[in-house]
Amino acid sequence: MLRSVPTLTDRISRPSFWLPLLIAAMLIAADQALKAWALANLQPGPPAQVVIPGVLEWFLTFNTGAAWSMFSGSAAPLALGRMLVGLGILVYLFLRPQNRFLSVILAMISAGAIGNAIDGLRFGKVTDMIHAPPLSAVTRAIGQGDFPIFNIADSCVVVGTIALLIGSFVMDRKPKV
Repeated sequence: MLRSVPTLTDRISRPSFWLPLLIAAMLIAADQALKAWALANLQPGPPAQVVIPGVLEWFLTFNTGAAWSMFSGSAAPLALGRMLVGLGILVYLFLRPQNRFLSVILAMISAGAIGNAIDGLRFGKVTDMIHAPPLSAVTRAIGQGDFPIFNIADSCVVVGTIALLIGSFVMDRKPKV
């Protein structure tokens, strides 16, 4: 049986495993570095430290649950689940390389899951420190109170998931002939 030789297009559109692994590693490192900085330099609770007036504030808080404090007090099982999901995505990308777009998006989601899993396993809670007043303005306008304080890992999961949804709609569109 003859194996097909990968074409240049195949090589460009199907990155090797190192790309998503590198992206995930860099995002996990950034997340852990910001969390370490926040723990060393911020005090829990008010007042927030303004970084960019009206746009970005530091506000140290902790979460023993998931998004919007769902499942509070379940840090260890959630951390284990997050770690399994994050590593599972990376194993999937190793076994079944995807195009560059999907590899980057899945690496982001994986990094977010692993970043928060590390906190849950180490501390029994996730460290959050980013507050975005414009997001709170939106959630208050729809009667939902302030937008939760978050971290880089949370951003990776949310941005990655939104990009995955948008990308799936765009990729599903067939060109009109």
